[in-house]
Amino acid sequence: MKNLVLGNEALAQGAIDAGISGVYAYPGTPSTEITEYIQNSKIAKELGLHATWSVNEKTAMEAALGMSYCGKRALTVMKHVGLNVASDVFMNMAVSGINGGLVVVVADDPSMHSSQNEQDSRFYGKFAKVPILEPSNQQEAYNMMHYAFDLSEELQLPVLLRLVTRLSHSKSGVIFKERRCQNGIQLPVNTDRFALIPANAKKQYKKLVNKGDLLLKASEKSPWNKLGQHKDRSLGIVACGIGYNYVMENLADDLEFFSLLKISQYPIPKKKLKKLYKDCDEVLVVEEGYPLVEEILSDYFGNSRKITGKLTGHLPETGELTPNLVAKAIGLYRKEPIPVSELVVGRPPQLCEGCGHIDLFKVIQELIPSIGQKKVFGDIGCYALGALAPMNTINTLIDMGASITMAKGGADAGLDHAIAVIGDSTFTHSGMTGLLEAVNDNSPITVVISDNSAVAMTGAQESSATGRLKEICLGLGVHADHLKQIVPLKKNFESNVEILKKEIKYKGVSVIISERPCVRLSRESKEQIKQKLASLN
Repeated sequence: MKNLVLGNEALAQGAIDAGISGVYAYPGTPSTEITEYIQNSKIAKELGLHATWSVNEKTAMEAALGMSYCGKRALTVMKHVGLNVASDVFMNMAVSGINGGLVVVVADDPSMHSSQNEQDSRFYGKFAKVPILEPSNQQEAYNMMHYAFDLSEELQLPVLLRLVTRLSHSKSGVIFKERRCQNGIQLPVNTDRFALIPANAKKQYKKLVNKGDLLLKASEKSPWNKLGQHKDRSLGIVACGIGYNYVMENLADDLEFFSLLKISQYPIPKKKLKKLYKDCDEVLVVEEGYPLVEEILSDYFGNSRKITGKLTGHLPETGELTPNLVAKAIGLYRKEPIPVSELVVGRPPQLCEGCGHIDLFKVIQELIPSIGQKKVFGDIGCYALGALAPMNTINTLIDMGASITMAKGGADAGLDHAIAVIGDSTFTHSGMTGLLEAVNDNSPITVVISDNSAVAMTGAQESSATGRLKEICLGLGVHADHLKQIVPLKKNFESNVEILKKEIKYKGVSVIISERPCVRLSRESKEQIKQKLASLN
């Protein structure tokens, strides 16, 4: 029986059926539904799988490695920029190796639908010298979970599985397989490899490098890498991941006229590539993201003019691929899509009606004429929309936690009245260290933590900070006299302005916690938050 599921849901069910004992993740579009599916799965609950949100991607990956160390299978999930946060442990656990199977799922976001960049996570896998898998459809996303965990345990390495937005968020019929039992606890025979002091790390790194041939052999014989050589040798196509889907959408009826190499496991299969390159007059590389494979082929074959793709302008270097773009690159003539009428005007995203961030921004806006423009450092969250009209309040948005440290850097440069605006979950994700640094230097900045008791931008998941922000700030050294709590409501506007006006003048670190639950939270969630706060107080 086929089950109609998102790519994310197919992968999540695949992980459950592959015998995982836990999933560790931080919410981030387009990856969020993977963890939510496991959290809401009746089977996962019956099996006792660990499935609570982590504080950030680094802690998630470290916890997954801890579960793997005990011999159990673990899944860790994040979006592409989250892998930047977890890259320290990612690179090092490639050196230490794993025990129980460990799969790192990263969902990239070409076209930046909800991200700051378009980075391609395949480069991280290549950098770390670990196997990479890249499904082309939902059924493969499901099936690859079983394969990935087996491969991880066979090679004793973490496996990186890369998704992209369109595959994560589109549905297809998927056939599920029989579920595998979880591993029992079995600690590693040799723990020296997990203690990466230089003497051990040097030995382990040599072992990692020496596994390169094993990874290549696995790729050459992989069921996910397939070469079909056919009549017309004028054009050969290398199709990677979801790019294979777009190629097949165009060539389903004419496949016998093209030689086609499907790549969904890396490192790239050299033997198959050489066959395709030798037999064809031109080789088109179709890959979502950066031209990773295209660059490798150019290195292999000496910048040959036979190789076409993103670097040659046959496909665009930015944004997502589409079937039409691929059709043009192959040489199939398709009509240009009908342009959108000028009567249709794009509607920018906006904060929800009744959102507490709106009333907070109005307070900050009230002070801008007196403190000066361009002094509000923003962060990643719903409140990032404060950079757009009609708010036009926030001036910077770089990465999780950057608001506080950038405000500190501005103050160090001599900027007066620097304000940092950060959300509660972003603060615990990566803002606490920045606040500690500011406290250590007694930097003259005002940190506004907009606490809506949720990771609101990704679906209102539970925030790690709920009920603890005041104690955390005091523990980091913020002076109690300059730690204020406000409620962003219209009726409190004048008093909130006065509090902020006073704290901005303070020549040291001041923190204002703006507390109002997200309007998207259900009554049940709000009641749970109240109960949690009561238990903490």
